[in-house]
Amino acid sequence: MTPDQPPGDDTDFGFERVRREDKQQRVRGVFDSVATRYDLMNDLMSMGLHRVWKRFTVALAGIRPGERVLDLAGGTGDLAGAFLPKVGRDGWVVLSDINAAMLWRGRERQVDAGHAGNLMYVQANAEALPFPDASVDCITIGFGLRNVTDKATALREMVRVLRPGGRALVLEFSQPRLAPLKPAYDWYSFNILPRLGRMVAGDADSYRYLAESIRMHPDQDTLKSMMVEAGFAHCQYFNLTGGIVAVHRGFRT
Repeated sequence: MTPDQPPGDDTDFGFERVRREDKQQRVRGVFDSVATRYDLMNDLMSMGLHRVWKRFTVALAGIRPGERVLDLAGGTGDLAGAFLPKVGRDGWVVLSDINAAMLWRGRERQVDAGHAGNLMYVQANAEALPFPDASVDCITIGFGLRNVTDKATALREMVRVLRPGGRALVLEFSQPRLAPLKPAYDWYSFNILPRLGRMVAGDADSYRYLAESIRMHPDQDTLKSMMVEAGFAHCQYFNLTGGIVAVHRGFRT
């Protein structure tokens, strides 16, 4: 923190402390750099498990025909694309991301898959959603909340936009709950991920940030408490792969 920076005006960017207004720009730089190799890197660094985690999230969302779904930090659209057949012709899905390069890549990928009509694209900041109060039935954010500068504000925005009875699901890297898993996971994160990033995406630093940002993200119980404080009810979480990933779900009453 610089001498002229007010206390509490800084936040984490991985293990660094940066000005709150600078984090968004730094995160944008990360995703501008990796957008074209994003899907390939997801497969390589998770050994394909990200597909299993996303399928679990889609099933847990319980989307019904005619519902309205908002997918935040939607990236290349894995979740949004999976929701389309579930909402049917009377519902709709919004694929949203703050990063223009990721959103463009997501649109290309969804168009190539033949998804159109009731799939819309919106560049939006999760901390200030451009949607009316009580306008959607389900909100998802997959591997994106840890990159948000003010997570509490983003969670409150989700509550505002949800209809009564609507639900939000946060799919995110979390903290391993199996003690023997943690040393191996840490070694993999800080040794293998940056090397993969350098070889495949030409960017080791962005994947070093990924590993660091996971360690700085609230653990399972802390995030559950944050959701309750934001106004969600009936909050619970589901650990996947020993807690390396968790899905949190909460409802608007």
